[in-house]
Amino acid sequence: MNALNALRSAVRGRVLLPGDPGFDAARRPWNLAVEQPVAAVVEAAGADDVAALVRHARSAGLSIATQPSGHGATGRTDGTILLRTGRLDAVEIDPAARRARVGAGVRSGRLQAAAAAHGLTGLPGSSPVVSVAGVALGGGLSWFGRAHGWVADAVTALDVVDADGRARHVTADGDPDLFWALRGAGGDFAIVTGLELALHPAPRLFGGRMVWAAEHAAAVLDAFRGITAGAPGELTLWLDLLHFPGGDPLVAVDATYLGGEAEARELLSPLDRLPRPLSDGRRAMAADELGAITAEPTDPGAGSSRAELLTRLDDAAAKDLLADPIAPLLSVQVRHLGGALARPSDSPHGALAEPYALYMFGVPSDPRTAEAITARQRALAEALPVSGRKPFTFLNPAETAADAFAPEALARLRRVKDARDPHGVFRGNFPVRG
Repeated sequence: MNALNALRSAVRGRVLLPGDPGFDAARRPWNLAVEQPVAAVVEAAGADDVAALVRHARSAGLSIATQPSGHGATGRTDGTILLRTGRLDAVEIDPAARRARVGAGVRSGRLQAAAAAHGLTGLPGSSPVVSVAGVALGGGLSWFGRAHGWVADAVTALDVVDADGRARHVTADGDPDLFWALRGAGGDFAIVTGLELALHPAPRLFGGRMVWAAEHAAAVLDAFRGITAGAPGELTLWLDLLHFPGGDPLVAVDATYLGGEAEARELLSPLDRLPRPLSDGRRAMAADELGAITAEPTDPGAGSSRAELLTRLDDAAAKDLLADPIAPLLSVQVRHLGGALARPSDSPHGALAEPYALYMFGVPSDPRTAEAITARQRALAEALPVSGRKPFTFLNPAETAADAFAPEALARLRRVKDARDPHGVFRGNFPVRG
């Protein structure tokens, strides 16, 4: 019996090998434009199953790539065992301590629903279907990052399986190097089976999307710039240039405010002085309704993205942003950063000095379109004042960890990798050694 066939007796969870029914579906990532070759797929039955898998892989000289929900895949998985942790789905809320304990498979929307029942919130992004663990391990940019920092900053402890197959509880005091590396540089150092996070009060929340025809883009962008110039940390705005197939170009503003409706509407009043929007979905909402704002797909699909950090959004940058249609891109998003995200952070990326993030997305329906999407993304990035550094959580499959981290942080991450996983048992989506 070879090492891969022996997986069936080494773990309790489902094991799929090439040729097994369901293997191809199980190995697919969220982004269907990424081809993900793997030697086997294991769906862990629990944390003890993860430990058994690691011990087996190490003894057999195999490596493990962990993807709770398939987000962030790069295709750098050839020869690996793909580990799915969706069954590690426990959620515990301690409302008095404002803490949550979640398994590695818990998705953001589920944590939000559990926290909202107590008037609390985690640090969710735009999509409710990404895993909390995956977001936190990537650093994580949230709707509430301007108020509370990186998602990784909210992590207070992690339950992991190390490269020797031992279950460990990792904290800043107990293992500062591993705690630091895991909170923002991915799954290259250990397999996270659960984590503890701080929650934040959210008794009131206001948010939604306003949409206009693209002819008003300059005026909407000007209002966006004006509001974000002095916005409090509780207010977050994202500007979206949109062009969906078969439709007319649009411009939108997405907003969330950690507070009451009256204060939110006063802060957002410049938007009400613009031409009447095609739609206005702003309303008081619960913390588990945030996914409705952008209404991102909840099923896998093909996509091609590129992100940048903008050093400014002045008149020249605004002009260049709107100089040409975004096609063949579907969306160009500008996220307001700053606030708590600009403060010191004991995480690999550290503080985000840049005031805005740019995220460009298209659907590569065929090779010619894929090439055109990449060219349009490159042209827009070259036209705008970008810093050259990118959030790890926004890297695309053509990029590496070196595109996200400063040289000194990357050197420290590589030292942690060498010390904690010298045999290469773990392979993150973006390995720190490239």
